[in-house]
Amino acid sequence: MRSTSRSATLALVLALAACSSAQSGTGRVATASSSGELAQGVREQTADEQVKQALNRVSFGARPGDAERVRAMGVDKWIELQLSPGKIDDRSAEQFVAKFPVLAMSPAQLLQDYPQPNQLIREKRREMARNGETVLRDSSGSKFSGLDFTAADSARYKEAGRLSRQMLVELQTAKVARAVIGDRQLEEVMVDFWENHFTVFAGKGPERYFLGQFERDAIRPHALGKFRDLLGAVAKSPAMLYYLDNWESTVEADRPSLVLRANRGGGNGRGRTAIVRNARLEAMGKDTTKKPRARGLNENYGRELLELHTLGVDGGYTQADVVSAARAFTGWTVEKPREDGSFAFRPALHDAGAKSFLGHTLAPNRGIEDGEQVLDIVATAPAAAHFVATKLVRRFVSDSVPAELVDRVANTFTRTDGDIRECLRTIFTSSEFFSRAAYKAKVKSPFELVVSALRVVGARADSTPRTAQMIAKLGQPLYGHLAPNGYPERGDAWINTGAILARINFGLVVASGKVPGASLAEWTDGAQLQSLPHGAQVDGIIRSILGGEASPDTRRVLESGVNPMASDSASAATKLTGFENIVGLALGAPEFQRR
Repeated sequence: MRSTSRSATLALVLALAACSSAQSGTGRVATASSSGELAQGVREQTADEQVKQALNRVSFGARPGDAERVRAMGVDKWIELQLSPGKIDDRSAEQFVAKFPVLAMSPAQLLQDYPQPNQLIREKRREMARNGETVLRDSSGSKFSGLDFTAADSARYKEAGRLSRQMLVELQTAKVARAVIGDRQLEEVMVDFWENHFTVFAGKGPERYFLGQFERDAIRPHALGKFRDLLGAVAKSPAMLYYLDNWESTVEADRPSLVLRANRGGGNGRGRTAIVRNARLEAMGKDTTKKPRARGLNENYGRELLELHTLGVDGGYTQADVVSAARAFTGWTVEKPREDGSFAFRPALHDAGAKSFLGHTLAPNRGIEDGEQVLDIVATAPAAAHFVATKLVRRFVSDSVPAELVDRVANTFTRTDGDIRECLRTIFTSSEFFSRAAYKAKVKSPFELVVSALRVVGARADSTPRTAQMIAKLGQPLYGHLAPNGYPERGDAWINTGAILARINFGLVVASGKVPGASLAEWTDGAQLQSLPHGAQVDGIIRSILGGEASPDTRRVLESGVNPMASDSASAATKLTGFENIVGLALGAPEFQRR
């Protein structure tokens, strides 16, 4: 009874501590000068706090020795270096991820070497049809219904499933590894930021075959570049086109099409419809002689482009603007998504009529230029500057975003034509970034928590799926968010009693040596601390893992060595004693849940 009460009390304390910190961003932020310029030098945090703030926000957390290196270089110089990742030798991370071939492969190569399991079923049906056999489905609803699957077919199907899973595992493992051991930390933070901003879902059809290209060609090259370039790369990425169904969005039957110009005298009515239909089927890699189900305009991408990617839900657009945007992107498709997977523009699928979008007129009889103009308009809209600035400030400063800083970042965005690097520089040189209110004001997401825990104990990169699985178990499966709004950006979404308990147990799992690459025996600080008396161990762990900051409650837990949750749910694998137990409890402490 006493243990249960203690568990509930600690969970409540942890939840309140984390949430109150996440919501503490108002009322204590240093103000800018009256001229509107940044109040350079006005920093409420101490020198040591500034080092920790930089490492917790600009990177995924400190590794052993990082604080000393940043202190020696100077916080501002270190941040400036992170803003120029090309100047940073990241050989160790590059060599590690090079062992995963899927990262460098095109969708077409992946589809060839890692065949989709369901594609084998479709091929079997086509084979039976060519042989004049009838596929008679039964009432079971099974995907194998009516198929004459041989033992060899079953073996191929199982192997395809294994390879498909392996491909996704390699992508997830590489993402975690770059974050854990990479030296270009800000670049990794921004890749993660933009992948969440432009969310796609690995579980939709062949989507996972496009993910490597999505990060490699669309996100990573532009993570610190111009927003318009990033937006354009995402718009043309097969990952986004397939996820939001724009790849099958076509001109409506009653709207003008470019085929009218190419087929004068016969390009309307049934003839025009057939041309549009055949163009779409060719893009899909399907038989043009069969009658397909009805298609037409799909508004998904047009809507999410405005609501989630650029202007925000209150960005001043109307449903008519959504429709016009969708029409502008008709014909932006994926070439045979289950065979090729490259971007293609199909003029026959494009709505060639004039369009009105956000007060601008898109001239008729154009092609891909319609979509490009829409991207130009939204990328330079004041609402986009404010929307992107708000999200960046929320990511790097506080959940309760300081309005004056958002305005300054938005001004930088507008002045520099959407230069993301300059927007970040505005944030990192602001008094708000180094304010007392911003210090440890963010709750770590599961991804951030796991990566920071591995970094703080000096872990090597994990080449197994284990670490990615732990992140998923904590509630954030990588590439696994179904809806296009991405994972929550506010800390309170990640904090509840169950989540806190899972985080505490995760810390104990790390300390127990159950995470590949993380060994306290290899931790540089650990070798020295293990030989010290108990009290000195607690002090050293607070210094090494918690940055020297622990509340009286946390110190008491570490000194007692008692896991208040152990009797409720801890497994035998996480019931530790001695030094390992103190480390595990520190990784689950409320101070470590914040950054």
